[in-house]
Amino acid sequence: MAAPRKKKVLPRVRLATGIAAIPMKDFQNTKYYIHYELDKKSAMDITKPWIKKTFSKEDAKAILANAEYYFHMYSHYVTAILWETNGLEYPSAYKNIYEKAIEFYSSLIESGKEIAKNREKEAAAKGNVIVLSPRERLRAKVNKTIMVEIDDLEDEWMDGQKTEIDLYNRMRYHDLKGAAVDQVRRTIDGWMLDYSDAYHKKCEQAVEGYSHIGRAELKRRMKACETMLSDLDKLKAASKAVRTRVSKPKAADKQVARVKYCKENSDYKLVSINPVLIVGAARLFTFNVKTRMLTEYITMSPKGFEVSGTSIKKFDTEASRCTRLRKPDEVLPSIQSKTPKQIDNIFKGLSTKINVPNGRLNGDTVIIRALDK
Repeated sequence: MAAPRKKKVLPRVRLATGIAAIPMKDFQNTKYYIHYELDKKSAMDITKPWIKKTFSKEDAKAILANAEYYFHMYSHYVTAILWETNGLEYPSAYKNIYEKAIEFYSSLIESGKEIAKNREKEAAAKGNVIVLSPRERLRAKVNKTIMVEIDDLEDEWMDGQKTEIDLYNRMRYHDLKGAAVDQVRRTIDGWMLDYSDAYHKKCEQAVEGYSHIGRAELKRRMKACETMLSDLDKLKAASKAVRTRVSKPKAADKQVARVKYCKENSDYKLVSINPVLIVGAARLFTFNVKTRMLTEYITMSPKGFEVSGTSIKKFDTEASRCTRLRKPDEVLPSIQSKTPKQIDNIFKGLSTKINVPNGRLNGDTVIIRALDK
């Protein structure tokens, strides 16, 4: 029998699943609700994650190979799991129910192994080859890499730690690009919604579910979620920059042959676009990671910018501008995604001095964005 792990509060699921509406003040009422009101999928959303966390990877795989009704029809065991993970006290009539739940699911290990073994034999006999689509492969990779780290982060928060994760660089480490962002964002958005509802008292279930967490900690978690969501936006922008197709004349390749620039900077989580895109563009944004200088180049030439050596040519010195950023992490995401008019309002809102750029690029310069107008 696998030894049960330490108590852990299950993450609150939104009301649409039915779990958020479960009454948690009386064991019998909880059991009644799960038995008569809770849908099968929501019940399995309680039991299956618990099985994966309570048993070894091999035993959990065997248990989960059994028929699905084992994971939703035994309402007293589902209630026991929910009660235990929330650290609630059992009534005397159900004093040993949690241990019985462990015994029950442990008893499914051998049968599950047999089922899995027979399935493998049947698949081999039929010559079946499972071919995953690119989307399925990506989903599997995300679940095996960054989502494991995110689950670990949540576990550490539940243990009282104030851990943070650099989501941008961790996803780069796992070679996860923009296509993986939405899958990760759903989890972080869910956290953010839960913490915000609890902090601002917008949802009674959220307030009750996170009543054991102080307001200061809720605020810290909200801030951490904001940072992670910002990292995901930056990763998507970086992936888009790398993906951009180059359709400039061959002469552009020769113009930028000697250009020096910063291809990627992990501190500010920026990736340069191809410098070929400068040639012929009407508007250009660059950022010097060493001086924190943000520059906007504008040209009035109908042929757009030209590049000579390591310098940008034909930019309008009156319309172009540069300024040192005090808080680059707050401004740069907008430069990557907003319209020129919105960016103009950002420049106007900065308190730092506006200067005339010199047009030179160097190894500290990230080429953020090039526009045709």
